[in-house]
Amino acid sequence: MSRNIYLDYAAATPLDPKVLKTMLPYFSEQFYNPSATYLSARALKNQLEAARHGVAKSLGAKPAEIIFTAGATEANNLAIQGLLQQFPDSEVLVSAIEHESVLEPAKLFSYKEIPVNEQGLIILNKLSNLISDKTVLISVMFVNNELGTIQPLSQIAKLVSETRHQRLAKGNKRPLFLHTDAAQAGNYLDLHVSRLGVDFMSLNAGKLYGPKQSGGLYIKAGIKLQPLIIGGGQEFNLRSGTENVASSIGFAKSLELAQAKRQSENQRVNDLRDNFEKQLFEKIPLASLNGHKVHRAPHISSLTFDGCDNERLMMELDERGIECAVGSACSASNDEPSHVLQAIGLSQDQARSTLRFSFGHQTTQTDLNQVVDVLAKLTAHNR
Repeated sequence: MSRNIYLDYAAATPLDPKVLKTMLPYFSEQFYNPSATYLSARALKNQLEAARHGVAKSLGAKPAEIIFTAGATEANNLAIQGLLQQFPDSEVLVSAIEHESVLEPAKLFSYKEIPVNEQGLIILNKLSNLISDKTVLISVMFVNNELGTIQPLSQIAKLVSETRHQRLAKGNKRPLFLHTDAAQAGNYLDLHVSRLGVDFMSLNAGKLYGPKQSGGLYIKAGIKLQPLIIGGGQEFNLRSGTENVASSIGFAKSLELAQAKRQSENQRVNDLRDNFEKQLFEKIPLASLNGHKVHRAPHISSLTFDGCDNERLMMELDERGIECAVGSACSASNDEPSHVLQAIGLSQDQARSTLRFSFGHQTTQTDLNQVVDVLAKLTAHNR
């Protein structure tokens, strides 16, 4: 192969040249501290606020509802810790297939995991039964980073709304909020917060062909959070420290571009994925798909190759210039099998036989045809 075939877009995306172009001036000419009072700094502050307006427009939100963060991990932590610290006797409900950046902060408080079915979808009646008078936050990711399953956020939001009304009728004034980690959704799905019915949304520019360690948190107007980083009071007193102007502007541009072409890109990548899976199942009968066959984002394909060791298979693919993943990149150093795959009912052996292929801008049908041929040979050898 003349070049590597990159199939790990769920872990990281290359920086879009258009995004880089918007960022470059802020590394050199426009280097000022936005909190300074002289004209050059105030002009820079205005450009930062224009970026905030851009993010808000993409989400159907108000600029004051957008906080710039160093990616979705910080945004998730701010939403969960920033809210739960104010309600020490409350609990948080998180789906069993959340990213570690949701699961780990949730474990700092009283928390329960919401089960999913074998296709990775939240079981709504079980979620309903888990909500108690102490529940203050429900966190369910929009698109799962290992399966690609899309969660029914609007239905969950409806349940949250009904629960709020029931509480008020009983005189229970404890609030209930809905948070979603939408890091994997921005390239392909509508992120309009009012249509989704969410109170918090975390985003990551590094998944949107933007800069890594950049992103944001949408916080519905009127909701108060405790800051995790205190100091000079930047970002509406929720994230102190001199603003990373270049990355924030890059995040805004990457989100704008992603949302502008999400429908066409959704169809293109969906066709690539379907053809890839069709060929693969024809040539590799031992392969099986994980996740939902319909309610799924187009860019992720989780495949179990029965009887194959996924670490070995991934390394053999890597030696042939094909780059994929055994699961979430954030837990790649963990020897434990994927908690996501176990949550949908796979055994540890099956989880250790699973690879994730994720597609993006540079993925072509020719690439995927080559990948299927190589996989067919390797899995036949491993058997």
